[in-house]
Amino acid sequence: QVQLVESGGGLVQPGGSLRLSCIASISSFSRYIMQWYRQAPGKERELVATRSGGGVTTYEDAVKGRFSISTDNLKNMFYLQMNSLKPEDTAVYYCTARPIVAQNSHYWGQGTQVTVSS
Repeated sequence: QVQLVESGGGLVQPGGSLRLSCIASISSFSRYIMQWYRQAPGKERELVATRSGGGVTTYEDAVKGRFSISTDNLKNMFYLQMNSLKPEDTAVYYCTARPIVAQNSHYWGQGTQVTVSS
């Protein structure tokens, strides 16, 4: 089973930055669709960003221009760089992996809390 562990969350002031990390027990990111989700207090879980197996990235409108995702293939790390943070970004952030060869599988990390407040 794929294991995903997020880290890097914490308390940050509006306008600040955080980088979330996700270490994945996988052999290659080319075999997975990697995604970041978040769930804010009192809200439904929502998709933040997606990386395809071929490396194409897409972002939700709410985070375009502020967030970016990337991988370090040698370290098996999947990152979410968050800049110009807003209070509305406060949420638990989750790293997920969808195996390309296992169509209905969806693996989730435990989540990491991001709080944006002055």
